Amino acid sequence: MSATARGGSVTDSATGSASGPTAPAWVLPGLVVAHILGNAPWLASSAVLPALTEAWGFGPASGGLLVSAVQLGFIAGTLLIAATNLADIVPPQRLFLAAAWGAGACNLLFAFASNGLVAAAGWRFATGVALAGVYPVGMKIAVSWFPRTLGQALGWLLAAGALGTSSSYLVASSGPALPWQGVLVTASGMAALAGLLVAWIGTGPHLRPAPRLEPRMMLRVFRNPAYRASALGYFGHMWEIYAFWGLAPLFARLALERLGWSGARATALTAFLLVGSGALGCVWGGRLSLTRGSRWVAAWALVISGTCCLVAPLAARAGGWVYLAVLWVWGVSVVADSAQFSALSAQACPPDYVGTALTVQNCIGFALTILSIELTARLLPQLGADVSWWLAPGPWLGLWFLLRTPSQSA
Repeated sequence: MSATARGGSVTDSATGSASGPTAPAWVLPGLVVAHILGNAPWLASSAVLPALTEAWGFGPASGGLLVSAVQLGFIAGTLLIAATNLADIVPPQRLFLAAAWGAGACNLLFAFASNGLVAAAGWRFATGVALAGVYPVGMKIAVSWFPRTLGQALGWLLAAGALGTSSSYLVASSGPALPWQGVLVTASGMAALAGLLVAWIGTGPHLRPAPRLEPRMMLRVFRNPAYRASALGYFGHMWEIYAFWGLAPLFARLALERLGWSGARATALTAFLLVGSGALGCVWGGRLSLTRGSRWVAAWALVISGTCCLVAPLAARAGGWVYLAVLWVWGVSVVADSAQFSALSAQACPPDYVGTALTVQNCIGFALTILSIELTARLLPQLGADVSWWLAPGPWLGLWFLLRTPSQSA
């Protein structure tokens, strides 16, 4: 029994082996563009936080709540998808299309149907639910096209995710010519285009046949020591990354104030550079994974970002430029391991349930981000740059979990 995918490759559905090219040359660039566009709504509320502060009286705690609302929605969505095996039963390109359009619609409702914090948080929650069908499902599509070079392919996709997540900061830096609602409309339009692009690209020749419904699979995958080590390392990584990304404008403002600079445009542009720089780390990690392995790349990324957590407060005392430099290195390294953890987990889990395994890993990891985001958002006004120390346990514990189990995959 075989299935033919676009590009001419033929895959045996029983063995998963493939003959011919794994993917046409245009597939990876197309998926990269789709991930840049599809992740645009994620931090849209953080990008317009200065405007919301003026319009609705929001402060850092309110901004953190809006980011946490997206994370909570993402957790709810991934839990639903994992429990129902939706990412493995529904054609992933269709699920991605519906989810991207849903995220864009909820982001528009946040812009035009909110009149305060409660309504705004509700629409951000709904946006997160929809994004649960974008991020992990996009990774499954990549697995179907690039099984032999998964670490590199996912590195490019996570680089695209970092750029897409930070894109709202770039749009916001355009200044008063674009009102804050316009930033959100732009992000929604980008998500809609992402869904159409992925629907056109489709899935690759290595897509496994749809399995039977197995709700217990979301827990059974943790019996595999290799998957468990990768997942636990990923959880430590997640404690750090979204707190850094969500609070990037506040970290940027602290640095700019030390340089005597101010203004919403400068802050938004600096935040974009800090978050978007993660694309460099993802590409670097993906290339290194071909020769050194995903586990090696993930371990070193955790070491570098964990060191930045400890050094950043000291750098802030040394001056604005030193602080910005450390923040930039932190931005590069904080996401460099994401793709490699996904590659390790995908290679360790049952091949018929890759979507479920990646989704449940995302679900638990993003649950941890709620705690770290809320903690740092509330402590930042009192601690300033010293709040970074509260993120340090994540990468260092993640490194310990990753290395305590012998490597069983790339």
